[in-house]
Amino acid sequence: MDVTEVLLPGVGLRYEFTTHAGVQVGVVARRTGDFELVVYEGVDPDEGRSVFQLNSEEADTVAEILGAPRIAERFADLTKEVPGLGSGQVEVRAGSAFDGQPLGATRARTRTGASIVAVVRGEDVIASPTPREVLRGGDVLVVIGTHEGIAGVEQIIGG
Repeated sequence: MDVTEVLLPGVGLRYEFTTHAGVQVGVVARRTGDFELVVYEGVDPDEGRSVFQLNSEEADTVAEILGAPRIAERFADLTKEVPGLGSGQVEVRAGSAFDGQPLGATRARTRTGASIVAVVRGEDVIASPTPREVLRGGDVLVVIGTHEGIAGVEQIIGG
């Protein structure tokens, strides 16, 4: 999909694309951190109809809602394309050795070769967590690697 980026001096940026149904959509990212979704009903990009506005927290929530299933789909597609590669989920149990510890303390990738590509915390998804991300009881780690590597992460996290 082609996305056009338009600088709006003094305002921010507008991203435009056309949906599969032929509707031209714009997302205005304001310098203030707010966002506005706009639909263009004619050919003039200045004649957009505002659909709704979001503050930065609301925009983050919508991005997480729309992004979480897409992340899972992409990982599933990746594991189909690469023989021997799989994905798994490993829960951090409350009170376990890594509850309250940074992800890097697990040394999971070094020890198993598997990568923790996301942390699902309740309804939030932390994609590409850094080694400093502190794990909490109830977190679910999304792991990509060989079946042995994923099992190794389960052993590490489970103690």
